[in-house]
Amino acid sequence: MEKDIDINGINIHYEETGDSSGSPVVIMHGWGCDHTTVRSVAIPLESGMRVINVDLPGHGKSDEPSEVWGVEEYTRCMEEFLSRLKLESPALIGHSFGGRISILLSSRNPIKKVVLVDAAGVRPRHGIGWYVKVYRFKMLKRMLLMLYGKEKGEKKIAEMRDRKGSADYRNASPMMKRILSKCVNEDLKSVMPSITASTLLVWGENDTATPLSDAKIMERIIPDAGLVSFPDCGHYSFLDNPGGFRAVIMEFFKNELKKRN
Repeated sequence: MEKDIDINGINIHYEETGDSSGSPVVIMHGWGCDHTTVRSVAIPLESGMRVINVDLPGHGKSDEPSEVWGVEEYTRCMEEFLSRLKLESPALIGHSFGGRISILLSSRNPIKKVVLVDAAGVRPRHGIGWYVKVYRFKMLKRMLLMLYGKEKGEKKIAEMRDRKGSADYRNASPMMKRILSKCVNEDLKSVMPSITASTLLVWGENDTATPLSDAKIMERIIPDAGLVSFPDCGHYSFLDNPGGFRAVIMEFFKNELKKRN
């Protein structure tokens, strides 16, 4: 069943399926996606769990934030969402950007279990070439503002970012572009040791967006974490290997599913 709830003036759309009396699990998709992208993740759990699959703010049918949010603001929104739905000690499943929120959320709230799927949260290491490009961009940005003035200069900077940016950036609205720019480099390693929930890391070994090396860092830092990686799979490992993912996820939640079957 698809539902909507107002969280501090922002409409949040979500889908609730499964056993309403079962143990709750909240699923959060990645950037540029919505709850339909991760619906295949929900299906194996519906036979015994209460499954809440969320459109994060600015995605799907949920409203955009009216200000530039970072991971902190997204997490506060989800904390209020959990409170309003009276979800006590739920499990979390987060893919990519949804994994960022799951990390911060589980580091400071009573969460039963966590599944991080090709999750973001480790700041990438950049070589000298990357820093040279950043320096050049900053210099060019200053020059454009000097040559064209603030309004026209900022328009040309935005056009340049659209040409050079990732597909996620190009396809985003002006507000979501600003939010993505703020969120993408936030490093969450410092909060990972505070996660007390049993944590499953599921990764595609060919993931180039959040490489397997990120998962190995998380496995080392999060106290009760285990890693399962799939060969020949990329950033959407749950879609690249649906059978393997289903088997792993059902094993991880076997106690919650067994109680209802």
